[in-house]
Amino acid sequence: MKNKKYSYVGICFIILLFGVFVVRNYKHHSTPRDSRLNHVKKELPNSSGLSYLVIDRKERKMPEFNLTDQNNQTVSNIDYEGKVFVVEFFFTTCPSICPIMNRNMLKVEEKFGDRNDFGIASVTINPSVDTPIKLKKYAENYGVTSLNWHFLTGDRDTIFEIANKGLNIFAGLNPEVEGGFEHQGFFALVDKNGYLRSRKDNHGNPKIFYQGIEEEEVALLIEDIKLLLEEEQNGDNN
Repeated sequence: MKNKKYSYVGICFIILLFGVFVVRNYKHHSTPRDSRLNHVKKELPNSSGLSYLVIDRKERKMPEFNLTDQNNQTVSNIDYEGKVFVVEFFFTTCPSICPIMNRNMLKVEEKFGDRNDFGIASVTINPSVDTPIKLKKYAENYGVTSLNWHFLTGDRDTIFEIANKGLNIFAGLNPEVEGGFEHQGFFALVDKNGYLRSRKDNHGNPKIFYQGIEEEEVALLIEDIKLLLEEEQNGDNN
């Protein structure tokens, strides 16, 4: 009986040791609570219902830039802080889509050009030709009056990087096409915090950009600019 009693004690001791080992092992391999929270995607305020452009689970912002406008003044992201603004890429000798784009952009300027919380950035992809003097003449020919519409020039490689990598809007050289350059006729909408925004299509996917040559798309853009301006006003009041 005594040996049997000792055997029961031994078994209980082994079970106890096994339990301690399992608990320690679980604590060692489980993910700490704070670490798990680091992987939870934070949602930005979105009272307007407009989508954010998300790449690699991160909301895409307008890339930093430092360019020169038609008045030979340096213009950077800082000048657009606190403003809703529209970005396009063009060049003054463009024989095809650029004139259509900028006639449509004039409609945007007519609606919001006198507001201090709105702006337009038209970036040339042919800076060797489009000097500040050339850009100023181009703006005058289109009847641009807003002080917040900047026609921008600078280093070509930098501009291509802003377009292709920063915004995913294609721009590049192409000697096979008329004008020598090829680019997408998109308008990009940026909110006051620098984030790219757009409405969703009929399938629930973000449009991402607006077709600058289509009047219907420009009308949608104007509606969405209003939504962003109201969104920011509501945010200021809360």
